[in-house]
Amino acid sequence: MFAAPVRTLARPPAPLLVLLVLLVAVGLGSELRVRVRLADGLVTDEVLEADSDSDSISLEFKQGDGTLITFVVDFKQEVKIFRALILGELERGQNQYQALCFVSRLNRNEIIPSESMARLRQKNPQAIRLAEERRGLEQLTMTAALNLSRAWQLSSHIRNMCSEAREAIYTREADVKHWLEKGVDGSVFEALPQTTEVSSFPACHSTKDLWQPCLCTYGLRLEWYPCLLKYCRSRDAGGKGSTYKCGIKSCSKGYHFTYFVPQKQLCLWDEET
Repeated sequence: MFAAPVRTLARPPAPLLVLLVLLVAVGLGSELRVRVRLADGLVTDEVLEADSDSDSISLEFKQGDGTLITFVVDFKQEVKIFRALILGELERGQNQYQALCFVSRLNRNEIIPSESMARLRQKNPQAIRLAEERRGLEQLTMTAALNLSRAWQLSSHIRNMCSEAREAIYTREADVKHWLEKGVDGSVFEALPQTTEVSSFPACHSTKDLWQPCLCTYGLRLEWYPCLLKYCRSRDAGGKGSTYKCGIKSCSKGYHFTYFVPQKQLCLWDEET
């Protein structure tokens, strides 16, 4: 649920380094609930979870329009998964909600390790978080679909995350090539029409025909996530220096996914304003 829009704060938030710390103790719960301000000014609860055994993390929050965004990182397989559960426009013939999944390779230093995430705690849970670094928008052209029944070869998380999307699980040509070179079976992937016929299809926002095939664009932003570890220096009694983990750096990053849909009815959010 969304908190009501917060227009003023009684006092500015303390530095993130003070509020978010890495606990050395083991056995603590791995869920962290953070209040985050979205681009539209609303404040939402973002839930971050870490599983050290499977070496994975998840991040989930609701947008102002009710869309549920889930982001999962599988460090073992070096795979990241975005899922959007979008409320449907019932008056325009859509289902109650529409599920989308986007799968791609994980880049180095995108997010902190699962072990560090599991130990992350905050001293002031009511503080509203704003990212320290706003990273650039990433444009991703998704030229292939994934076969849900075989996608376990990429990550065991895909089946749980994307079962509701089924026919709308997308990835990039460059990632497909990488996974094929690593021995993933070609039956996991299916080329979309835009790969060879891109000039044949208009952008969805430029057509009024709800049943025309087109190229859809979906955008989302992770407004707050722990992207890097911070290290502090200390000296012992003998003057010998050492470093230790003492906090995190937070980032915000946007993504634009472009992919083929067989009809504009599946892309009603992508309309000219």
